[in-house]
Amino acid sequence: MKNLKYIFFSFLLIGLYSCNEVEDVLEDNGVSTPDDLPALFIEGTGLDFSNYIAVGPSFTAGQSDGTVFLASQNNSWPNIMSMEFAKVGGGEFKQPTMDDNYGGLSLAGTRIAGPRLVFGGSGPVPLESVVGPVTVQTDLLNPPTGPFNNLGVPGARSFHFVAPGYGNLANLAAGLANPYATRLTGSTPNASIIELAAAQNPSFFTLSLFGGNDVLGYATGGADQAADGITPLTTFEAALNGALTALTANGAKGVVSGTPHVTDLPYFTTVPHNPLDPSSPELAAQIPLLNQIYGAINGVYTFLEANNPGLDLSERVIVFETDEANPLVIRDEALTDLSAQITGVLSANPAFPAFIAQFGLPAAAAPLVAGLLGNTYGQSRPATENDLIVLTAASTIAEVDTDNVAFLMSQGLSQALAGQLSAIGVTLPMADKWVVTETEIDEIITATDAMNASVEAAANSFGIAYVDLQSILAEASSTGIMFDDYLLNTNLVTGGLVGLDGIHLTARGYALMANSFLEAIDMQYGSNFVASGSLAKAGDYPTNYSPLLQ
Repeated sequence: MKNLKYIFFSFLLIGLYSCNEVEDVLEDNGVSTPDDLPALFIEGTGLDFSNYIAVGPSFTAGQSDGTVFLASQNNSWPNIMSMEFAKVGGGEFKQPTMDDNYGGLSLAGTRIAGPRLVFGGSGPVPLESVVGPVTVQTDLLNPPTGPFNNLGVPGARSFHFVAPGYGNLANLAAGLANPYATRLTGSTPNASIIELAAAQNPSFFTLSLFGGNDVLGYATGGADQAADGITPLTTFEAALNGALTALTANGAKGVVSGTPHVTDLPYFTTVPHNPLDPSSPELAAQIPLLNQIYGAINGVYTFLEANNPGLDLSERVIVFETDEANPLVIRDEALTDLSAQITGVLSANPAFPAFIAQFGLPAAAAPLVAGLLGNTYGQSRPATENDLIVLTAASTIAEVDTDNVAFLMSQGLSQALAGQLSAIGVTLPMADKWVVTETEIDEIITATDAMNASVEAAANSFGIAYVDLQSILAEASSTGIMFDDYLLNTNLVTGGLVGLDGIHLTARGYALMANSFLEAIDMQYGSNFVASGSLAKAGDYPTNYSPLLQ
């Protein structure tokens, strides 16, 4: 509808411009121009921006392109909002600024987190691959001096914000502290982040994406059962209510936001489920061999179905096509493990020794090879369009897993054969950590929706504003969002909304986020940031940072 509105006005202006000034046409049709916009006001709203405190994880900190750096902090959405607040009495907004535009962290001169990503011509690449080695200058032993208005902590979960000692450098080695949090605590290292915020007696606050990392770590790990699990809802709600109780104790007003469905982010949507192109000479040459190997496994499925009425193993069948893109072969932990059955059927097949002979293996190796194939393909299947392949998996696809090669060679296979059976996603099923399956997606979305419902209910209970970031990202990922003259979507690199790490926003994306919070403030408290035009302008914020930015 927004696009239709602007198309209508463009035709209207073309038709009438010859006899009217543009401003006259707009005014005749009820559209305000910059000269006649109402003045920004907060009188009578009860709003006081003199001491604005922002609390939240990485988005609040301004993380972009894989890390936090000076320029990304300056373009963080809380800092952008503070500039609008300054027009109506907002005070200084102090951030724990980094020491360079490289990003990354060091501890006593030893790097513990690397620099930012940059655009390398075809996609994201590490900064140092373009400009050469750099020295990360931000050292945890030289923290900036607080207190800080921006208390954004990349990587923090909901319960971390209320946890004592999360910013104590002495706890870092044991994994009980966050390096970014240690830069905030100053002379009170055991104070929680919420205690740091409340101690400043905020007049206004934002608490954003409070549940973001409560699901994100699980999702980026491919929802692997060995990965960090989703935070229990009761734990999340206790932290949320504790945080809001502390932040509103002195009557401060504020805004809270929900969390987007992280599976809509390009970190999960960029790599296709079927990237194996048969037009590639290297793959084309291997397809006959692949179909021989998988033909043997598919034959086991046929045998098992014939001997177990009602059993359907069709989703596991793998056939490499020569005229269309082929899906990755993945390991799905939710599947019944058929390792023993595959081993048993192959071992009992009198034709199996002849089958392995074509690979240069003696008949005596048949039981061993049957066991290896069973263990490898017991939970394998081709990926489908309902599976999400994480962005970091892109560099592993079709690469040889050297650990698997070493294992197969230890079992007596030749190096050449071991290599052929160790191509990730092709002959070696892609590990669960690289794939979020449809079942796991549902689990992540269900947990996110439950947390968002709790946040919205808490906003209503505390009488503060609420921003539905889930709907905003959903719109961006489906149709895109118009922001001034720019259509932003979630395509990696080209979409303009999400940065090069596939998760965090660009500066322009953060400006859009700031505006969504200002709109929520208007709706809840009766201010007029939107009506007065006191919003961030898309053209003032970039979508990409130069590799030369230091």
